Amino acid sequence: MAKILIVEDEPNMVAGLRDNFEFEGYEVITASDGLSGLNRALHESPDLIVLDVMMPRMSGLDVCKQLKAKRSTVPIIMLTARGQEVDKVVGLELGADDYVTKPFSIRELLARVNAVLRRAKTGGQEAEQYSFGDVEVNVRACQVMRAGKQLEFSTKEFDLLKYFLVHRGETLSRDRLLEDVWGYEHFPTTRTVDTHILRLRQKVEPKPDDPRFILTVHGTGYKFVG
Repeated sequence: MAKILIVEDEPNMVAGLRDNFEFEGYEVITASDGLSGLNRALHESPDLIVLDVMMPRMSGLDVCKQLKAKRSTVPIIMLTARGQEVDKVVGLELGADDYVTKPFSIRELLARVNAVLRRAKTGGQEAEQYSFGDVEVNVRACQVMRAGKQLEFSTKEFDLLKYFLVHRGETLSRDRLLEDVWGYEHFPTTRTVDTHILRLRQKVEPKPDDPRFILTVHGTGYKFVG
């Protein structure tokens, strides 16, 4: 049973997260400020930390920085306020494994927790940079370059591309992509995935109508072979 540390100063949110995580079978410990969160993380060895950015006594970003310096392998999911794009970028640069923007659905957070724990269990560590063809991807900076020119990506497009890169060579079903990238166990239509795949191909494929990197596995899903 995985142990999750929630570092959050809003009691109602802590209670809601605890109930949902425990319902899913996780052991839960909590801290209501950054300093006590750092101490619990160092002394109680959680399997994953859900860490709010805006915290009393020590910010979530400072907690992330100090924790990654001492326990570099512990997975961290940051909780950021809507519109605070700088917090997301800085958090990733400091070593956070993922982030969720408030307000969020519990399904989204649970899906991201499951995905991060799965990567940690299998030893699948994300690289900071990837390349394929004439495309360069900087994960920490959330930046994609093609032939030396920066491409514009939405957050979800970048998340999808990153997921393909981390799972290079795997055949990925639409349902798995929806759960791990969008954060939903069920979604009204899998056309959402297909639409984003089309956009990715238009941006990174030399011939979008005859893809070389993001391949369709008919009847199953997609595979990245870059």
